[in-house]
Formats: sequence, C-alpha cells, structure tokens
Amino acid sequence: MRSVAIIGAGIAGLSCADVLAKDGWQVTLFDKGRKAGGRMSSRRVETPHGEASFDFGAQYFTVRHDGFAAEVARWADAGLAVRWPDAGADAWIGVPAMNVVVREMAARHEVRFSHHVSGLAREGMSWRLLGEGMPTEQFDAAVLALPAEQAAPILTLHDFDLARTALFARSQPCWTGMFAFDSPLPHGEDILRNHGILAWASRDSAKPGRRGPESWVVQATPQWSTAHLERSPDEIAPLLLAALHEATGAHAHMPLAHSAHRWRYALSAGTGLGCLWNEQQRIGACGDWLLGPRVECAWISGRMLGERILGAAREAA
Repeated sequence: MRSVAIIGAGIAGLSCADVLAKDGWQVTLFDKGRKAGGRMSSRRVETPHGEASFDFGAQYFTVRHDGFAAEVARWADAGLAVRWPDAGADAWIGVPAMNVVVREMAARHEVRFSHHVSGLAREGMSWRLLGEGMPTEQFDAAVLALPAEQAAPILTLHDFDLARTALFARSQPCWTGMFAFDSPLPHGEDILRNHGILAWASRDSAKPGRRGPESWVVQATPQWSTAHLERSPDEIAPLLLAALHEATGAHAHMPLAHSAHRWRYALSAGTGLGCLWNEQQRIGACGDWLLGPRVECAWISGRMLGERILGAAREAA
C-alpha cells in the first residue's frame, strides 16, 4: 500500500484523497485550520436574537462537469445541498451551511487539523513534513492542495518548473464582512452585485435551509480589498457596514454582531493546466488556480491529480 500526504483539506485536497483512497492508497491530510471548510467555510455567532450563521467564503457553487454533477447529486440525496435559485439557475449551496459538504468529504478520511506544514524534506525516496508538531512518519508521495502563493515556496526547493507555474498564478484578495441584525433590512432584494466597493452582498439568512436572525455577508471588490489588504478586521468591518447601509438604504439598522475576514488568496486566475505532477519525485499540486475560480474547478483539479498519480503508478508497476 502506498502512502500520500495531502497538505490542504479543502475541496481540491479531499477530491484527490477520494480518488487515491478508493484505489487502496493510505491517505493522510493535513490542514492548518481547526475544522473542515477552507474557502467554503461557514461561521456561527451567538446574538441576543439567536445564533446567526454566515457563509463567508464561496457563496454558492455551480455544476457543469459530469463527475461533479454526480457528486452534487449524492449530496442532494443526502440532504446536504440544494439549489439556490436567487443566485442563478445553476447555483447550489450546502445545507444548513456551505461547509457541510466539505465536512462530509473530510469524514471519510484521516484529516489532521491544526497542522501548519511549512515545508517538505526529501529523505531517500520518501517525504517528511516540516513544521512545528509535524509527525516523523514518511510518505511515498506529497500533494500540495494549497493556493498558488503558498505552494510556490515549497515547490521551489524541489521542482522549479512546478514552482514557476505557481509563481505566475497570482490570486486576488477579498475582504468579507458578516453582519447580523435584529430585524430585516428594508431592502427588497436578497442579493446585490457590483454596488460601489461591494462586489457582492447577500441576505444569508434568506438562503434555503437557513435559520436565525437577519444575516448579511458582503464581499468587497478585489481592487478595494487590495488597497486595504493590511488593515485590521476591526478597521474594515465599519467600512463594509457603511457600504451595506449605502447599498440598502438601511442606515438606522446597527448590527447585533459583526466581524470581517480577509481572504488573502480569494480569486484565482486559473492556468488551465488542471494539475501538476512530478512522477520522479512524486510531488504534485492541485487547486482551483490550476483551472479556474470556481468550487467545481477545485474538485476537478483534485480528481485529475489523483487519477494522474494512479496512472503513473500503474505504468511504473
């Protein structure tokens, strides 16, 4: 049985894990977060009017690839995903939060959360993970299911051709604000697009399968997010609230709870390569930055890498 360490337990890493585990590989995933989600994360906040829930990463996902369609159909049959017509005819969301589909995928594997992998060491024909608290065990293969900017410095020490691809795949940031209110904002639409500094704003509590008080998620434009990238969440939240007030005309509504989150690597350009793999060293990378800025692209990239690894292993056998 071959072993693989996958760094990053988001959609891409978990999709790759599904393919390899199904073929009998020993798969271990490592993620610096405390729980499954990645850019499909959700957050719950207690308020005097009950628990507010926010999908503060990807707002929805679309389905075009046959393989991903089968996966989404399985989620739907299990009650984990439903359509969200307000966002578009092909828009889907997780229920009761976006992160449930990632959690379901992660539950099928060994995932070690709160493990921040800082690098990889090549020892003979094996890989060992570097970082505080990393295990001493070795793995036959290593997969970086990380944003390009995080994968590049690790790849640079082992395969500069792969690293160069990652170095040129730049992402755009996004500041996201989360606001809960004691009553509905006086605005007839549940979704706003391209209004001032806001690329997106949505009444999260109006999504199918949601409960709790009036909750809004707002996402700033890449240009504005870049200009304010190094400011603190406490500085950003009031600015995003002011933008929401201006967009909805709800200046009298002050939030019960609020927070802001910086996605430093939010929107990938997509290289169109699908995945990266060096069979000689057995190291590779997957993620939406290798296809396009959609949840589905991350899933496809992970699957492509898993199948490529299996194909190379069969040829070598």
